[in-house]
Amino acid sequence: MAEHLGDRIARLRRLAYLTQEGLAERSGISADVVRKLEQRRKHSARLPTLHALAKGLGVELTSLLGDPPGVPSNGDAEPPQLVAVRRAIMPPLFAPPAEPTGPEKLSMSLLRREIAEGWTLYHDAEFGRLMETLPGIIADARFAAAVGNADQRAAGQVALGKALQLGGHLAIRLGKTDLALSSLERAMAAAGESSDPLLAPMISNSVAWAYQRQNRLDDAQNLAVYAADGVEREHVGSAEGMRVWGGLLMSAATSYARSGDYDQASGMMLAAEEATERLAKMPPPVDGKMLSIFNRSSVRIERVRLAVQHARPAEALNLARGMRLSRDTPPSWRTWLLLDVARAYTDVGDAGGAVKALERLRRVAPAWMRHHTLAVAIVTDLWNGPARPPGLRKLAEFLGVAN
Repeated sequence: MAEHLGDRIARLRRLAYLTQEGLAERSGISADVVRKLEQRRKHSARLPTLHALAKGLGVELTSLLGDPPGVPSNGDAEPPQLVAVRRAIMPPLFAPPAEPTGPEKLSMSLLRREIAEGWTLYHDAEFGRLMETLPGIIADARFAAAVGNADQRAAGQVALGKALQLGGHLAIRLGKTDLALSSLERAMAAAGESSDPLLAPMISNSVAWAYQRQNRLDDAQNLAVYAADGVEREHVGSAEGMRVWGGLLMSAATSYARSGDYDQASGMMLAAEEATERLAKMPPPVDGKMLSIFNRSSVRIERVRLAVQHARPAEALNLARGMRLSRDTPPSWRTWLLLDVARAYTDVGDAGGAVKALERLRRVAPAWMRHHTLAVAIVTDLWNGPARPPGLRKLAEFLGVAN
């Protein structure tokens, strides 16, 4: 079973030679919060609190989140699938790009389809399958970026940038933020040689997320704002540009919120939501799967999340009430929404409402539910609460929480 958040904080605090009071002072939070977490009287904490604790402990945010469980970070040998991903992202120096080995001749349409299928696996939380297929995708894209005339190579660089961006996202989910940044830096280099002016700002959004996971909130915020300003100056007249700009604006808002500035974050999210109305009137992008996820649904999902994380559960539930998700909302985003709704119901004392949201999550995205430490935290809180509503035991057993 995964290490409890309180046990993890206590272990890291002792390694830093800090008392509970010393950690509280460094983090700018109450010593009572530290005590309750370490004594397991609290089973979860909000992201601003976790960022503050990580800063006080001098560790990455991922050290406190404790996710995901799939790849060991305890000194054991990495699984062969991850070694293959690492080698694909960082191939041997001076080695020529390997030729495609598949039965079909490599074409840009086939390569784009491979990358789109890889992103689908990612959004479905099929990380094991993605680790198996991603090395081949990156190898194909690297070959496409090295052969042909100038236009063909520039198109290949687009594919390589997207493949390496996918590698960065996978590495973040596997808790390997240094590998993620290596992949994203190579993706950014490919973007500079590509024929797509929006690729670099899209990758900037991914880099900002990696910075957030490393508790580098100022760096994440500054990068997202800088990239968004560049897109706004030149590209918001198209649906493609609007989606990339909106994704960067949401990223910047998230960094502000995690730094404790909810008002600034809320204002930026309202601006993003207004932009989705303009986006809805534009011709749709040619290949939306290869762009940032930005629409009215994604903005509202993020607004719900920010409200929950800043102890505004009633506001979160009001934002979520009656929400109709667009058809292209991936399972990963649906997961965040249902988890945040469950957290909000828990915070207002409606355990039954929380269980219903979690039951729905188990139906629509069981793989993501198993992956998210927040799901375990919510179910643990409910399991240790004063009443156990119908359906809670099955959820607790599904996540390994039940005694």
